[in-house]
Amino acid sequence: MHCCKKIKQALIKQLSACFVACVLALFAATAFAGNSSLNIKSAELLALDDVYVLNADVEMKFSEKIEEAISKGFELNFLIEFQLAKPRKYWFDDEIVTVTHNVALTYHALSRQFLVIRGDQQKAFVRLDEAMDDLSYVSGLKVFHSAEIEKGESYKAALLMRLNTKKLPKVLQGDAIGSDDWKMSSQRFEWVPSLGKPESTK
Repeated sequence: MHCCKKIKQALIKQLSACFVACVLALFAATAFAGNSSLNIKSAELLALDDVYVLNADVEMKFSEKIEEAISKGFELNFLIEFQLAKPRKYWFDDEIVTVTHNVALTYHALSRQFLVIRGDQQKAFVRLDEAMDDLSYVSGLKVFHSAEIEKGESYKAALLMRLNTKKLPKVLQGDAIGSDDWKMSSQRFEWVPSLGKPESTK
């Protein structure tokens, strides 16, 4: 009987621990679900005639507050920041090229379409997830000319994408300060392009 009692107590403790762990995991998942995120999955440089273009695949998630702001017609502006530098052993890297590109996302209530705007070009989508798929893929973005680099030299490329909160309407800027719902900035994605040969990433 004494042995059975010990087994029963051990099972109760184990079940209690599992319950607490499940509750904590559910709480963490719920808390995380409300946050926005940006993550660069891959990036590459391709030679196109005398120009190098950037392709990148980005994973993004919008919080409920951001989705609500889009549905109300507020425009969101994202910055794509690319840098090419020549590494130097005993000093700071020599910056060769820095390019900043703006991409906007907005909702047009009359046509009930989501618009992704790149410069003077825009694409229309019926659903938000379709617009996000287009927004999250950087394709054929011209970043520098081949004349700006030297053959045989080693270079380091870096890419960052973030929500430009400074361009948010004033009514939203107050909410965006210090809020996880509006924190959308990717990691600094770095890789070593061979500029014409297969690239290695890290």
